[in-house]
Amino acid sequence: MEAKKRTSLLRKPGVQTLLASLLCILLGLLIGYIALLIINPAGAGDAILVVIKNFFKYSAPAAQLKYLGNTLVKTAPLLMCSLSVLFAYKVGLFNIGAAGQYVAGAGASLYLALALKMPWYVCLLAAMLAGALLGSISGLLKAYCNVNEVISCIMLNWITLYLVNMLLTAVKDPTSPYTFNLAATNSAAVLPTLGLDTLFTKNRYVTLAIPLAILIAIAIWVLLNKTKLGYELKATGLNKHAAKYSGMKEKSNLILTMAIAGALAGIGAAMYFLSGFEEWSCTQSSVPAMGFNGIAAAFLGGLNPIGSIFSSFFIQHITNGGSFVDKTMYSSQISDFISSVIIYLCGFVLFFRQSINRGLDRRDDRLANAGKEGKA
Repeated sequence: MEAKKRTSLLRKPGVQTLLASLLCILLGLLIGYIALLIINPAGAGDAILVVIKNFFKYSAPAAQLKYLGNTLVKTAPLLMCSLSVLFAYKVGLFNIGAAGQYVAGAGASLYLALALKMPWYVCLLAAMLAGALLGSISGLLKAYCNVNEVISCIMLNWITLYLVNMLLTAVKDPTSPYTFNLAATNSAAVLPTLGLDTLFTKNRYVTLAIPLAILIAIAIWVLLNKTKLGYELKATGLNKHAAKYSGMKEKSNLILTMAIAGALAGIGAAMYFLSGFEEWSCTQSSVPAMGFNGIAAAFLGGLNPIGSIFSSFFIQHITNGGSFVDKTMYSSQISDFISSVIIYLCGFVLFFRQSINRGLDRRDDRLANAGKEGKA
């Protein structure tokens, strides 16, 4: 009879994810530090500390709060893209199209805000619907034509980018490649601050988006783990044929999953651009990195909506911290390199979890064999 495995704190998925995530972070910082040593040993220690400290590099509490607010402004859309990737992955789909859905949300929200002078809540709803529409296209192709969602999402990413560039040219500042300033053009489209700006040294970019993103993350956790719909969606992802045999509408579930994932990414774009923090460049030729960084945040958070809150903040914290590295000693790309290494290693969270489980299995087998020999 097989020996019963010993219960252990390390067996808990949450603990394993936390340990694996911390290991990825430490390895990423170590590799970044080695790169800094190779380039210029004299400032490597200070540079890596600046990356880690981010806004803590400022001694004045007011400055710290202001730049913390800037980090949170970028964390909200990253969290939404993370939830988009995570939600689809739970249903067996890899939504690499979060980047394109993010672009669709940006285009819809900014066009309604700048061209049609709509209020923020209408623009936010439009971004959600635009992202959902784009996601549902990949869902339809997957459900009825068995087109791999990765292929369709990649194609749609670029199609959407160029369509949005053309659309937003209508609201472009003639003196620059960027769209008109949101606050100056239509202040009603700017997300309300709810008084949060006063907490961050009157940082007007800190808006409703931050608490709303957290509430949506909690809602996604509830949907996936505590509802019948969440159970059906995950069952469809595990085995769509078994789901169909059980009476579930597997095709509808695939389409709905991609629509919800797209809506989340679209909302993320609206949270960012309707804060007024940045304008859209109508000449950009690459898809915004926010959607792709959402993949890293999802895996670093252990594919858990609550874990994604913390992983999204950390990734954005490191990214913003890298911008403070002394550019006289290191090139401007070094901060992106350090961030990229950490983000790349985030993909190994599940691998590290499997390694922990294999190690625990071997330990339990040794203990079981030792117990049998002792009885003999």
